[in-house]
Amino acid sequence: MITDVQCLILTVAAVLGALGAAGLGWLDSGEPFIARKFTSSILRALFAGLLIAAGSFLAATEIDLSNPVMFIYQVVLAVLAGAGIDVGGNRLSGAIAARSKQTSTPT
Repeated sequence: MITDVQCLILTVAAVLGALGAAGLGWLDSGEPFIARKFTSSILRALFAGLLIAAGSFLAATEIDLSNPVMFIYQVVLAVLAGAGIDVGGNRLSGAIAARSKQTSTPT
């Protein structure tokens, strides 16, 4: 059975994973920090947290987090899921933006 505190920890882990991936992407780009560009990553991080929270409650009957090793495993998975959601969302939005620029430019 999963407690509310455990679900909150998993949610925060997913949000931090997504924000960490966004921060690493910004560091890799070499561009100056622009808060407007970071806003979409914050929204994806919140989405990742909500997804992990919903998934934790739905799977509460099958997850036994009383074992500390299992709980750490779930936290690591939440961080990786949050990072994956941010990276995937960033690539998807970039692909959509590139596709819309191709179709809108007259040739």
